[in-house]
Amino acid sequence: MFNQLGVIGCGLMGGSFALALKRAGLVKRVVGYSKSPSTTEKAKRLGIIDTIAESALLAVSGSDIVLIAVPVAATESTFKAIRHLIEPGVLIMDVGSTKRDVVDAARRVLKEHIVSFVPAHPIAGKESAGIGHADATLYNGRQVILTPLPQTSPELLQRATDCWAAIGSQVLRMTPENHDAAFAAVSHLPHMLAYAYFNSVARQPAGRDYLSLAGPGFRDFTRIAASDVAVWRDILMSNREEVLKQTARFRHALDAMEHAMKSGNLEALEDMIRSASEARSGWQMNAAKPNSNR
Repeated sequence: MFNQLGVIGCGLMGGSFALALKRAGLVKRVVGYSKSPSTTEKAKRLGIIDTIAESALLAVSGSDIVLIAVPVAATESTFKAIRHLIEPGVLIMDVGSTKRDVVDAARRVLKEHIVSFVPAHPIAGKESAGIGHADATLYNGRQVILTPLPQTSPELLQRATDCWAAIGSQVLRMTPENHDAAFAAVSHLPHMLAYAYFNSVARQPAGRDYLSLAGPGFRDFTRIAASDVAVWRDILMSNREEVLKQTARFRHALDAMEHAMKSGNLEALEDMIRSASEARSGWQMNAAKPNSNR
């Protein structure tokens, strides 16, 4: 049980975490801060937070657990804003989709307070962002990746693990480097491809006509192209080194299929299609939920 949760960034992720802890009886009081006063006012009106903090620093004051749920590009400035009120034993977590940049920022800013920081990435989300879409069940049945630092307090790492598990999440641990490499392949590149592919169709002279004929396959393939613009701009830029490694691998695979088509090599083309089809048929996503876009 936590006495007070401080939420910095009262959007979908932060609001859902607050609701999940409340529903599980894990927290007595929730204090929330967002740059937009209307957001925190709505969060309080909806019963997601109990008290509005006037600053990120005041959201930390008196809290024994803090969730930083801001865009990854804003993580370092948030650390700077709160470091002076981080008390020993306070659990600090984030929800960023990239981890090496977050960990580097923590090392630069938090100094001796870094023992309190447990980097986290819950694999959950919706196309619809904002506090109005907060959901107490968002993390239930979902994976949460923790990427602790060597300096991270073992006690706080265990508290973080227990906290996520108590709201129904499956907790895994990875290094920040392995995390970013893996998610460049299975999350960040797919978003990049969805954006690029949708633009390639929509911006053709007859693009509007083509879109009017699109069916479920096109809808499913491009669903994540509707994801939050600023969030994914920051993710792609912050993890660009790993994402660009994956674009090179994708380009190689695409070139191979194009070559088979240009040369009329039906056997090679069929082999590549069959290989992907059989592998995809035998693959099952862990903790599957249709609304995830992370």
